[in-house]
Amino acid sequence: MTPKIVHYPQLFLRLAISVAMLSAVADRFGFWGKNSAWENFENYTKQLTFFLPESLSVFSAYSATFLEILFPFMLILGFKTKIASYGIGFLLLIFALSMTVSLGVKAPLDYSVWIGSAAAFLLAGQEKYSFSIDELLAKNN
Repeated sequence: MTPKIVHYPQLFLRLAISVAMLSAVADRFGFWGKNSAWENFENYTKQLTFFLPESLSVFSAYSATFLEILFPFMLILGFKTKIASYGIGFLLLIFALSMTVSLGVKAPLDYSVWIGSAAAFLLAGQEKYSFSIDELLAKNN
């Protein structure tokens, strides 16, 4: 059983990761205003994935965006939390490695991409997920 002291920090971690991921997507779509860090996210993605063919780079940009929306909503709801956590952990790990190779070591550190990846993997390692659909489904079985 998960100690009670872990319930709220675990929920906070789920929400913090989710909000950070969704904020990046909102910025990409211009919801944070005109001075978006991702003004042309296809070009930014091409820069990060310079080692891929252009068509695959564009595909990866849209695929990553889809997953960056799906996984955070799964975390917020606590539905398939372990899968969502691993998904975010690997997405951010790939992003951090791509940033490091293409932009240098400073960029992923400035955007805390390594920390986000580590936090997602830490969350994935939990046995139970408090305040979640997963918890409700486990109680009904």
